[in-house]
This record gives sequence, C-alpha cells and structure tokens, in this order.
Amino acid sequence: MASKIVLTGGPGTGKTTIIKQLDALGHVCQHEISRQIILEGQKNGISQLFLEDPLAFSQALFQGRKAQYHEVNQALLSHPVFFDRGLPDVVAYMDYLNQQSPEKFLKDLETYRYDYVFILPPWQAIHVQDNERYESFDQGQKIHQYIVNRYENLGYRPIEVPVGPVNQRTEFILNHLNTP
Repeated sequence: MASKIVLTGGPGTGKTTIIKQLDALGHVCQHEISRQIILEGQKNGISQLFLEDPLAFSQALFQGRKAQYHEVNQALLSHPVFFDRGLPDVVAYMDYLNQQSPEKFLKDLETYRYDYVFILPPWQAIHVQDNERYESFDQGQKIHQYIVNRYENLGYRPIEVPVGPVNQRTEFILNHLNTP
C-alpha cells in the first residue's frame, strides 16, 4: 500500500510549488482543489465561497479530498503519494472561522489517515494574495497555527520543512522519507 504524504501549512507557504516539483520528478501527486471550488463559486456569482458560505465550501472541499484519498486506495499503488493538503486542513480552516465542523468530518478524520505530514511554515517573502488566496500574511500565520493544532490533536507529528529554494525543500522531504 502506498504511503500517503501530506504537504500542509497556511496559505502561500510553497506547498503547491513543491507538489509541482515532486510531480516533475515523477512522483504521484494529488493536487490542491480549493482553487477549482473557488473559481466554480465565482462562475455562479459568489466572489468568495469560503467567506460567504464556509460550510458549503468546506463540504465541497472535504468531498473532493476524500475522493482523492479513495482514488489512491483504489489504484493500489506501492509507491508514495503526495497530497497538496489533507482532510484535516478543511476542519482547521473551519476552526479558524469559529465554525462548527459536521460530526461526519470529525469521524472521517479518524478513518482517513496519512502516513506523514510535512508542514511548511509561514514565509512572508513568498506569500502572495490573488483572486483565490485572499488571506493576508498575518491571517496566514493564524491559519497555520490552527492547521498545526488540528494535526497534532489528531495524533500526527508534523515535520516542519525549512524555508529555502524549492529544490532544497523537496530534497528535505524526500530525504526524510528515506530515513528509517
């Protein structure tokens, strides 16, 4: 069975850039889907679905990430699979907004587990706001802490990836996986 490896952290910390690097190196990756959900909401006249209807956004995101998880299990892969964020991220963002997560989400977090969690710390030099990433750097720092807390409360021990060039960060992750 494939190891399931999550790259997580607050917004704008370099997760997607590392996932793209891992993908280019031939690793199997499950890409972030929140931007797709945001863009779909915008097509339907909702400028920021996450802010306007956090539960609807979170339900769509949770189901999408669960589908990615199932896809990996059904493929019966024997090599590592990297996820750009995991299911606990959805609940952490709801925690950040002081929104109650559906009980089903919380139960699923116990069922859908990951083997490794790599967390990318806030890094102001690369943080950029855009059409889908509305959070300021300060908000990103707060979200980061909610993410760390959620993973730790679920019994994970997130491994912090040092800031630096993408190739060094990617190498750090891959080297850590090769360490017993």
